[in-house]
Amino acid sequence: MFLATGDDEMMELLADTAAVMVSELGISRAEAVARINEYWSTRQQLLDNWMAGHEAAEYWAFYIYFAEDTPVREWRTADRSSWVPDPAPPRSSGFWTV
Repeated sequence: MFLATGDDEMMELLADTAAVMVSELGISRAEAVARINEYWSTRQQLLDNWMAGHEAAEYWAFYIYFAEDTPVREWRTADRSSWVPDPAPPRSSGFWTV
């Protein structure tokens, strides 16, 4: 499932992030997991040092899905019609594990 490693709380954060992507962004669980896997593939040290745990699953879901310069902290109230999602990783990338 997730390619990143971490303690139980970090893995729960990744699972919660995927659930938010599915419920709020309307993507499949497989795509959510692939996006999470791609994002964290070069940032394992943040998970290891608990840096990721300083933000909620909702923050990570929107931050990973949309371009990093999108004002994701306002996701509940913002007009998201102009927000452009980053492309999903290619199916051949190895990030699709579900």
